[in-house]
Amino acid sequence: MQELLSEYGVYILFVVGFYVLIKGADVLVVGSASVAKKFNVSELVIGLTIVSMGTSMPELIVNIIASNSGSADIAIGNVIGSNISNILLILGVASLIYPLSIKNSTVLSEIPYSIIALLLVAFTANATFFGNDAAFQISRLDGIIFMLFFALFMGYIIKLSREGRADLIEEGPDEFLPMPKSILFIVLGILGLFFGGKWVVDGAVKIASQFGLSEKLIGLTIVAIGTSLPELVTSAVAAIRKSTDIAIANVIGSNIFNLLWVLGISALIRPMNFDTDLNIDMLILLLATCLIIFSLITGKTRNQIGKPTGLLFLATYVFYVVFLVWRG
Repeated sequence: MQELLSEYGVYILFVVGFYVLIKGADVLVVGSASVAKKFNVSELVIGLTIVSMGTSMPELIVNIIASNSGSADIAIGNVIGSNISNILLILGVASLIYPLSIKNSTVLSEIPYSIIALLLVAFTANATFFGNDAAFQISRLDGIIFMLFFALFMGYIIKLSREGRADLIEEGPDEFLPMPKSILFIVLGILGLFFGGKWVVDGAVKIASQFGLSEKLIGLTIVAIGTSLPELVTSAVAAIRKSTDIAIANVIGSNIFNLLWVLGISALIRPMNFDTDLNIDMLILLLATCLIIFSLITGKTRNQIGKPTGLLFLATYVFYVVFLVWRG
């Protein structure tokens, strides 16, 4: 009986961990944005930093815990898998709800920068210039490079906000929360992210071992989709409200954050050995990102992702998941 409870306990903690993780991110965003507004930080900066990064907090916490425990396949697979689901699954769902019109600056600046970030990760992961041995890995120096590129991106965003030309969305709480309540939200959010992330990683590792699945597969599928739920909720609600800028900005901003900041911190904690099989997944991510640009150029309405393209995104994601399962 005890063994049975122990076995099912893994799944219970895994599911509960996801809920706590997502709820923690939501609470943290509300509390942090309220504090920032109270100190007269611009709404644009709040939207680009606290809110967009907040939806990627589950990926960050999962990766910190996975890196610390030496589960590099879950850490890297989580980022690549989350970014793929952000584009194919989340934009697919959002565009079925309401066509997504994209601003020119997003097409010409933010999306290309996300491609640059991916190519940077792919290059450093497959190069041994900065490693201590012949194994492919993302080293601590690579992590520093990632974070420098992320700082450049944030500098670019701040410059755009000062010039009044930024197209990324501004979002924050509708009203101020009392300062004690804001601080309580922040503390509860951090605790939720920590414990939820730990339960998800521990559960993923045990489930993988029980079913003979690789940590890489678990990271690319279950963990990746689970940590992308905040982005899914944000983009879906944005589409329902016809605030189409939020959906695309949320996805592209989160993808850049995941590649540069999340992987950067993960590598600083512990260098991560890189499984070259993940090159296929990074290629799929590159093609998915390019598919956004292609659909914006060739669609019936320029710079718009409509329902036909959304269906294509979702169908592609289904084939990708089937491919992952087949690959094992």
